[in-house]
Formats: sequence, C-alpha cells, structure tokens
Amino acid sequence: MSFQTFLRGAALSALCVLPGAALAGDIVITDAYARVSRPNAPTGAAFMMIRNAGSTDDRLVSVTSDVAKRVELHTHKDQGDGVMKMTELEDGIILPAGAAHMMKRGGDHVMFMGIEMPLEQGSEVIVVFTFEKAGEVSVTIPVDNERKPEHTGMSHDHSKMDHGATD
Repeated sequence: MSFQTFLRGAALSALCVLPGAALAGDIVITDAYARVSRPNAPTGAAFMMIRNAGSTDDRLVSVTSDVAKRVELHTHKDQGDGVMKMTELEDGIILPAGAAHMMKRGGDHVMFMGIEMPLEQGSEVIVVFTFEKAGEVSVTIPVDNERKPEHTGMSHDHSKMDHGATD
C-alpha cells in the first residue's frame, strides 16, 4: 500500500466522524465552522482546514452559498498603524500538492456579505467550493458562534474592519 493510498483512506475514515468535512478528489476540507460577530449581523465568515492530498497543485478559485447575496474568499492586509483591511482574494488560493491551508480568523477566510438568513448557533450552512482541478466540493458547515478564535494575535471584530463592500 502506498503512502498516498493510506493517506486517502485515513482522510475518508476521518470524514465519517467530523462535522463540516468533505472530500473531493484529492481535496480534503475539515474542521469547518461558520459564525457571525453578533446576532442578525449582515456579514459572517467561515473557517476551515483545506488539504491537497494529491501529487499536483490545485487552486481554490471561488465559493458560493445561498446564505448570502455575495460570498467571497477574503484575507486581511495590514494597512499600517494597526489598521487591518479585509480584501477579496480575486486570484483564489493556491494549494500546493501535499500541503494544507488554514482558513482562520485574522487570515484567509470565506466571507458572507448580505446574509439572507440568520446564522444561529447550531444551524448549518451549505458552501460550494470550486477548485481549478478538483472541481466543486459541497460542504455542510455548522454554525458555531461560541467558538473562540485560535491565538492569532488579531481580533476578528468585523465592526472595526474596512470590508470594501456595500450591502
């Protein structure tokens, strides 16, 4: 058994027990959750680990969901003087072969703008990720508004961010 076969089998086994997890081709999405900063907020975000278990590079090119008017891949850019600006990743996210990319608060993430239904604790959001090579991956992501951020050294308070978007 090759290491690649073992890795794929292990990923499939893990997906059987992990909420917010998906596998398509060589792409594995795990530890996904969505949240809003406050009830009835017009924006929200989703975070997860995306792993390319394949032997060729791939690229996440877009995301869609019925939960919001617009869904984009975003990151934070330091504007200096402690000001962070949220911007769209128009070219997507490169996923090197055998590597993982963490989508987390204060970094790259999925941004929901113009939320059309409440993201209430315990509910779920369906998000479709489109990859250049792997194609579409649909993930059911739990809403976890109570989850604490990892220690990134940054706050993810959207009220202090420049989104560059209007509703």
